[in-house]
Amino acid sequence: MLNELSKRSNGNCELCGLNEDLNLFIVSPKSGNLIEECIHICNTCYDQLGDKKDLDPNHWRCLNESMWSEIDAVKVVTYRVLHELKHEGWPTDLIEMFYMEEDVEKWAKSAVPNEDVMIHLDSNGAQLYSGDTVVLIKDLKVKGGGNFTAKRGTAVRNISLVHDNAEHIEGRVEGIKIVILTKYVKK
Repeated sequence: MLNELSKRSNGNCELCGLNEDLNLFIVSPKSGNLIEECIHICNTCYDQLGDKKDLDPNHWRCLNESMWSEIDAVKVVTYRVLHELKHEGWPTDLIEMFYMEEDVEKWAKSAVPNEDVMIHLDSNGAQLYSGDTVVLIKDLKVKGGGNFTAKRGTAVRNISLVHDNAEHIEGRVEGIKIVILTKYVKK
């Protein structure tokens, strides 16, 4: 299979274009039994893909070319690396331009954390879940239906998470459903 990969890649890394010390890289979660499930990459790319903590953003600027590859496995790896580096800023623009067929996109996203999942954290950084009980850490003036003050130390049982805002939860205090900022509660 290595000969077929070398022929497909013209002896160059399919990500950065280097033409020395090339390796076969199986794109997870595929088995690597088919050439379509593998890419031909240099040692630098291979080493960085193995330990994503050491990704060198400058090396990966080459992805603005590999993202247009006609090889699905190359697109998948490119997409994944761009997501790993999106905190750098420049990859975000490339991600927005990225196009893949639906099945290829599903493959690519199988190893990328789901961005649609909103994580709610309390004042101590503990993750909150629907149904949790939290305690208010500050007196909160409740406006609207009750016009009262929810006292510090009040337990709010069976909270629900606001799906479009990670800083808000909902719960009942004195029988009234209110929205509470997560920074004012602890688990």
